[in-house]
Amino acid sequence: MATEAPPPTQTHQLRYYIALSAPPTREAVTGRDPYLRAEVGFTPKWFHEYLGVDFSEKWHEDPEYRLQSWEKMSAEVHERFPGRNIGDCEEEGPPDILTGLYGGCVVSQMFGLGVRYWPGSWPASEHGYMLPDEEASRLEPVDLENNRFFQGILDQCDRIEKLTGTVKGYLNWQGVLNTAFRMRGERIFMDLIEAPDRACRVFEAVTETMIDGIKRLLARQRESGQDYRFATISNCVVNMLSPKHYEKYLLPYDLRIRSAFEDFGIHNCAWNVNPYMNAYAQAPRLGYLDMGLESDFVRCREMFPETRRNLIYEDTDVADKSREEIRKDLERTAVELGPCDIGLPNIEYGIPDDKLLWVLDTIDEISDRYEND
Repeated sequence: MATEAPPPTQTHQLRYYIALSAPPTREAVTGRDPYLRAEVGFTPKWFHEYLGVDFSEKWHEDPEYRLQSWEKMSAEVHERFPGRNIGDCEEEGPPDILTGLYGGCVVSQMFGLGVRYWPGSWPASEHGYMLPDEEASRLEPVDLENNRFFQGILDQCDRIEKLTGTVKGYLNWQGVLNTAFRMRGERIFMDLIEAPDRACRVFEAVTETMIDGIKRLLARQRESGQDYRFATISNCVVNMLSPKHYEKYLLPYDLRIRSAFEDFGIHNCAWNVNPYMNAYAQAPRLGYLDMGLESDFVRCREMFPETRRNLIYEDTDVADKSREEIRKDLERTAVELGPCDIGLPNIEYGIPDDKLLWVLDTIDEISDRYEND
């Protein structure tokens, strides 16, 4: 399919978004967000332990079951955290029962890579699989028109629309390197040294499959009344590449995805974003960028003034740090990175509700102070 982007809109920013029990993704900014905006996400284990929701294969294959589980999860979150719009549980309108489907294994399954399911976790690609050298060297983009797995997703869209009146939500398309790593394992990094043409063949096939798949899904969603116009990539394993190798071998494919869509964001994961900022800055009108605490916030804000930035504040920080330490982190974020999101993903079973509520209250307190300054 063509990769020419449509005309830009006035608002290009994206923000952190976590649907109930789903891995984090992004959504369009539609209004004015607070100076510091918190986004909370609970793991499947949290809902499995408290509510008995089973996230095995049935959850991913049966939209009716997902809707039933969404209603249970939404009610539980509303009761524990009243007034907090976690996972959009406080909003009226159709629920999002698309986001989280197949976790981060959507594209890899299009290529035929198997997946394992668990009652209290997201699905994961089969361990130990590695696409053989010969197959990697001749890998082609997936023919999605005749791909049973992708057509099954479109069939689920039909069922979701009948259940909710629309097809709200997002798939987690991951990124070129993430999917290549799932398919080739650690060999993909050796390929960049020993057989870069083979690595680029894999990157090319993954890139074209992502662009085709995203465009087909967005077209289906527009038919249901959901007009999404952006794509995001996930660079969770980018820290296994040097900045030089990323810019030479991966950035061209990320930029190709960027050019295919109106708006675009990069999930860098909770790593130090510093080594990759120069490369990321080559993406025009970057709408979103996230990072971890070790990053140079001041430099990031200077380099990406029109980008919605997000600090990923890890669940271990929430669980293990004292309230004084957490406040110090949040104050620094406000001073050096704000305005921005503060992502609180992967909240695990066992983290006390009162501590999480205190974190959210503290974010609001600091945000209000800077809004009024």
